[in-house]
Amino acid sequence: MNRSRPCDSDIWKHLVFHEQLIHIVPKKFLIIAAVVLAVLAVPLLRSVLGGSDGFEVDIETLAPRSIQASVLASGTLVHEEEVKLTTEEIGKVTAIFVKEGDHVTSGQLLLQIDDQIFRAAVEQSEASVRMQEIAIQRQQMRLDNLRTQWERKQELHVRNLIDEDSYDVATHDLAIAEIDLRSSHESLSQARAQLEQAADRLSKTRTYSPLDGTVTSLDIKVGETAISSTTNIPGSSLMTIANPDSIHTEVNVDEADIANIAIGQKSQVYAIAYPDQAIEGVIDSIAISAKVAEGAQGLSFAVKIRLEKTKDIVLRPGMSCRVEIFTEIKNGILAVPIQAVLVDEDRSVSQTLYHVFVHDDGEARRVRVRIGLSDDAYQEITDGLMEGDEIIVGPDRVLRNLEDGDDVTALISE
Repeated sequence: MNRSRPCDSDIWKHLVFHEQLIHIVPKKFLIIAAVVLAVLAVPLLRSVLGGSDGFEVDIETLAPRSIQASVLASGTLVHEEEVKLTTEEIGKVTAIFVKEGDHVTSGQLLLQIDDQIFRAAVEQSEASVRMQEIAIQRQQMRLDNLRTQWERKQELHVRNLIDEDSYDVATHDLAIAEIDLRSSHESLSQARAQLEQAADRLSKTRTYSPLDGTVTSLDIKVGETAISSTTNIPGSSLMTIANPDSIHTEVNVDEADIANIAIGQKSQVYAIAYPDQAIEGVIDSIAISAKVAEGAQGLSFAVKIRLEKTKDIVLRPGMSCRVEIFTEIKNGILAVPIQAVLVDEDRSVSQTLYHVFVHDDGEARRVRVRIGLSDDAYQEITDGLMEGDEIIVGPDRVLRNLEDGDDVTALISE
């Protein structure tokens, strides 16, 4: 017998009835029902995962291994020996003797600014020195003459052949001449100091390389005016000289990790341009005070890392890099994959407790352990396990639901 098709109005009434029913049933009953369904689903999930022969699990035989605890940081490549050259005098650049990329040696002439005014100042100071020297010669001759006259008048004064006034005048003239000569010597010293200052300013119109290195940047052109630095106002940048062999890494280490960082620790540096090539490095220095790193919110400490071997790659200052600093290394210790270590859910104890599951003749045996050092993949076990134990290391979905005594089928983990 054919069943009649319900009309649209019947369907609409049916939907309205269900909607009203939902509003009538209290929400607490719906919550209770959801909890009951969740509890009933756990055994079903375990039966699906476990199968007839128990859970299929990955195991790894516990054996001694090495662990390297590390701290990750990021930073840039910089030159240890780098000098940004500026001028100490204002003047127009008349000549540049190098170009960017040139190798230079210490003391090599790099740049010249217009020195006409400075040369004139030197010549004027030299003339002033010569004039003071001539004045001293003239005053010395006058002093010698006055001393001779005074000695003659002194002899006459002793013999009472001249009056007292004549003798006093001769004595006074001699004293004044001696003072004038000393004053001229002071003026000569002042003139020589001015000459030295003028010569120093003239020498500053030429810029020399302070070290052996390479011109990494050239920031001014012939014809432009070089401005000297003043208080709180930086001067014109002329060029930058750096020693290419002194390149190192500067990274910012978070304050939470800085206690584990020490000078001499080894590291691996990965330049962004060469992400698969590790460059060995050693920590050279650690900043005394913290700072807020650019683009970050927390405090960090600047750490300098000396690069040991750069292989055949070209490193340039300013390159971004990531660094792994090895803070502690242990060899020959028992360690398990990190995912195999589970946290106890017992809230009655104050300290955090850990356990792993050991494969024991087809069963999962729950073993409480104590942990030590860890790296990205492995966790040291200091107590609770023995070499040769078969540790259940996965899969994760099984480990989350595994219980002590569950039947398991072991799959050897490679």
